[in-house]
Amino acid sequence: MKFSLFYFDGDGSAAGGDGYRLLMDSARFADDNGLTALWVPERHFHAFGGLYPNPSTIHAALAVLTKSVQLRSGSIVLPLHHPVRVAEEIAVVDNLSRGRAGVAIASGWTRNEFVLSREPHGSRRSLMWRSYDQVTRLLAGETLAFEDADGNAVEAKTLPRPVQPRVPFWVACQSTETFVEAGRRGINVLTALLGETLESLAPKISAYRRSLEKNGFDPAAGTVTIMVHTYLGSDVETVKADVKGPFSDYLRTHYHLLEGLARSMGLDIALENFSQDDLDSLIQFGVEGFIKGRSLIGTPESTAETVQALGNAGIDEIACLIDFVQDYDLVMGGLPHLARLTRLHAPKQAIAEAV
Repeated sequence: MKFSLFYFDGDGSAAGGDGYRLLMDSARFADDNGLTALWVPERHFHAFGGLYPNPSTIHAALAVLTKSVQLRSGSIVLPLHHPVRVAEEIAVVDNLSRGRAGVAIASGWTRNEFVLSREPHGSRRSLMWRSYDQVTRLLAGETLAFEDADGNAVEAKTLPRPVQPRVPFWVACQSTETFVEAGRRGINVLTALLGETLESLAPKISAYRRSLEKNGFDPAAGTVTIMVHTYLGSDVETVKADVKGPFSDYLRTHYHLLEGLARSMGLDIALENFSQDDLDSLIQFGVEGFIKGRSLIGTPESTAETVQALGNAGIDEIACLIDFVQDYDLVMGGLPHLARLTRLHAPKQAIAEAV
């Protein structure tokens, strides 16, 4: 199993110039301790995640800070951007990092984001795939024609050229349809246990592998990456006490996670109908629900069963979401335990080579 760091909830509304301290210091840690990648999102118009409006800008800084860890956007909302700009930024990051860029794509979520686009929100999925085709062709060195504001066709060939012959791509997946389409196109998938169980996710991964094989790709070559809330320590009860408050605040901000968790357990709820007391109770239920089997919250030993279950479901890489806990010292203090977890689950060949 491979392990990476995933960032999603850095508070962009915080005053002062120290907002990226956790990102930078944890990136150094990941680079020094053999983690696979750093995943940075694209988020707009919300305090949580507000540190990350443009993953390419973040990765340009991380490229000169790190030496070996992969730098991945998770995810670029393709319908919000012109393909030329996306291809150029990916290539810049790939050059600055000497061939460590990777990209996950997404179709977008909220309508508000589409103030950045001239295309309708309802067309976002088809727009994503069309833009993906254009971006990958540009990165491969092709010349494509685009229409300017006056309706004229303009030929574009982007520079600089990326270092990698083929920059790796992922697509953010929740539906079986998207898993199958990813297999048809031969790209990797990025997913999460949001609104479903591992038991419901496993058949989608199997469908992805079958689709890869059906379309002429090696079914074992596709990478399935899953985002997992992660906070580790040396004592389970201490970890739970540390994370209870921050995770409760996180769920208050992300009500859709609570609704998704309830749906996965056969409960149909509408949070707008809840009183504050009922909502508080549900949040505590949500914290316990995510800790049990949906997260790596505990010790390296107590989470071993979850890691094994993820591997058995066909997952290749766990992208550890760490910044849902906003306390710098807690998060950084947990990273040595994550490094130990990676060693516990490293392939035997890698362990032998390290020795």
